[in-house]
Amino acid sequence: MEVNGNVGRIGLEGDPDLQFLLKGGDLLKVKSRSWRKTRFFRLNDDCKTMWQQTSKTFKSDSGFSLEDIDSVRYGRQTEGLRKYTDLSVEDRCFSIIFKSRRKNVDLIASSKEEAKRWVSGLEKVITGMHNLNRQQNTEHWIYNCMHKADKNADNKMSLKELKHFLRQINIEVDDSYAEMLFKKCDRSKSGTLEGSEIKHFYDLLTYREEIDVIYAKYASTNGQMSSGDLLDFLQYEQREPVSSEYVQKLIEKYEVDEIAKQNKYMSKDGFLMYMNHEEGSIFNPAHKGIYQDMRQPLNHYFISSSHNTYLMEDQLKGPSSTEAYIKALMKSCRCVELDCWDGANGEPVIYHGHTLTSKVLFKDVIKAIKEYAFKVSESFTVTSQYPVILSLENHCSVEQQKIMAHHLTSILGSALLTQPLGYQMPTTFPGPEELKGRFLIKGKRLNKLDATFNNNTTEDEDSVSEEDEAAELKEAEQKPKEKSSNKIKLAKELSDMVIYCKSVHFSTFEHSRDNHNFYEMASFKESKAMNLAENSATAYIHHNMDKLSRIYPAGSRTDSSNYNPVPLWNAGCQIVALNFQTPCKEMELNEARFLPNGKCGYMLKPEFQRDPASQFDPKNLSVGPWLQKKILHVMIISAQQLPKINKDKQKSIVDPLVKVEIYGVPADNASKQTHHIDNNGFNPTWNTDFQFTVHVPELALVRFVVEDYDAASHNDLVGLYTLPFTSMQNGYRHVPLLTKRGSLIPSAGLFVHIMALDG
Repeated sequence: MEVNGNVGRIGLEGDPDLQFLLKGGDLLKVKSRSWRKTRFFRLNDDCKTMWQQTSKTFKSDSGFSLEDIDSVRYGRQTEGLRKYTDLSVEDRCFSIIFKSRRKNVDLIASSKEEAKRWVSGLEKVITGMHNLNRQQNTEHWIYNCMHKADKNADNKMSLKELKHFLRQINIEVDDSYAEMLFKKCDRSKSGTLEGSEIKHFYDLLTYREEIDVIYAKYASTNGQMSSGDLLDFLQYEQREPVSSEYVQKLIEKYEVDEIAKQNKYMSKDGFLMYMNHEEGSIFNPAHKGIYQDMRQPLNHYFISSSHNTYLMEDQLKGPSSTEAYIKALMKSCRCVELDCWDGANGEPVIYHGHTLTSKVLFKDVIKAIKEYAFKVSESFTVTSQYPVILSLENHCSVEQQKIMAHHLTSILGSALLTQPLGYQMPTTFPGPEELKGRFLIKGKRLNKLDATFNNNTTEDEDSVSEEDEAAELKEAEQKPKEKSSNKIKLAKELSDMVIYCKSVHFSTFEHSRDNHNFYEMASFKESKAMNLAENSATAYIHHNMDKLSRIYPAGSRTDSSNYNPVPLWNAGCQIVALNFQTPCKEMELNEARFLPNGKCGYMLKPEFQRDPASQFDPKNLSVGPWLQKKILHVMIISAQQLPKINKDKQKSIVDPLVKVEIYGVPADNASKQTHHIDNNGFNPTWNTDFQFTVHVPELALVRFVVEDYDAASHNDLVGLYTLPFTSMQNGYRHVPLLTKRGSLIPSAGLFVHIMALDG
């Protein structure tokens, strides 16, 4: 139970920044102009949690896990610090931003050097943690549980402490089994486990029989796996068309025994190491980076999109914040919404109109978007370099629209697209590659785009119809006869910024085809879009071959809930906007859709959704290139280190079951589940086989869900993982598990066998 083992695993032995964090120090915590208190902060010895003093007496303390940190920002980069501190302390400030709805921690250090040290130290440790493989995470996690179980901190483990430890790691065993295990390891007969005995206990505990069986099957050279044996395993079992050279690289990379490495063998430990890394993951590492053609027209891609991006919570009284934009952009959202209204002192504001949501300055939002849209300097998050669409819901007077135009120009500068690319009127969209690092404005425009080439200053009209999503609720309460066609005056300065995303009203596909240019796009309320996707899918797909479509949640979703995006992707809709602030199954599906291709926020649509000759209909699957029928065999073998759900109850142990769900065209939607296993979240084994028929794999998503079975009430979520069918690897694979909010559960996972065969 050596503390330094944790430091070693994250590669920071002797690092002065780490030593600084472990020693800790006083920081001024800021919550308002009047609430400023000195608090002592320190990195705990586990290198995974921070300790924070919450009262001068040291009687109470609280802390947080580094795994919950989204980013660490140097300077006055949060709304709180900008509001409650002066420019004079800029270089002494930093903030800790959390992944969940937990409030930021805004801090002031005693000097610029100290602030930078806190930031660089935390970023180093978090980066080190992110780089741990599954096996290292398991060791890290088990060490922490042992540390907690070692009540008297003597680095020894009594039988009582061992039982406590087993409950900590989510496994319930009867006393006789615990005693048998204890006696087996207590070779010195001292009544406690220490040193090598604890190591022996750890080895027994983490023994993976299923890995042993697989290894033994292929280790046909003196009980070990030669490079030839490993090649057989990869080609036959994992269905990977790899070469002997690739196998040699794997041995070099993962073999832990130097003699085995020299003899070009892979030992059992090396094999387990390989299985725990990305090559052994269910997600195809070839899809981790940008691998798609990024030069196709913009409307040929699904685009990760957010609705009411400014909201942190619900749509009636929740806070509006620049932080919500930052969080969406850091998740590679590429289309954000700005609901703009006249504000005080001539400054436009963003909020949900006709509601009690708080307001945020338009210019502050644009500054945040400029800084975070294409950010690469964060230590452990890199956003996409592909274009960001700013979807303007414009309710401002002409005067404040001019202010908006000024802020957009002065803040975004040359990154703002104000002219079509090229020297002549385009007939189709440029691609994401050509638009790298650029901002596109979506909104109303007074005239046609060709006016930018022929100096045509005549305008179609000086006012345009207002699409007021925020007023939906209000309008719904009015009688139909009271409804009038709202018109909004449009400032030419703002109108001229709309290039490739001009908002127009949609009536029918025929009308759009005959009257609208490629750059004229419609926004569809979810009910309208779902109806079109259900009843006119082929026509909708063809509409989206020429134009962009944006879908948004109904105004009645006051709790910021989301609709299912899958039917709309099936119909080729690109900008399927969801409430990013709401953790839910629909957001999980969105994150899965955009998981491959470098998580860049753009996914190329299948060829049959781009080819004008295509007659694809998601509901009626006639013969065509989309029909690549696969029989998917999934065996749920085992799980490892599932987290405790009810941490308050020491004796509460998970009873896990696993669901496998398919989302895609209607014929492919399916769900199956295993039986539950009583009292074992540490190493449950199912060995349960499922079979699914997938007709259109290019549109299918596969979702794994682990739940804690409860006969009396709703099952609790333990962890989940969703990925596109086409990014799944065959063979024996580890499936990582995420929390509801999308954070990785470091040591937990499923072990499965996948085989997708032609149907």
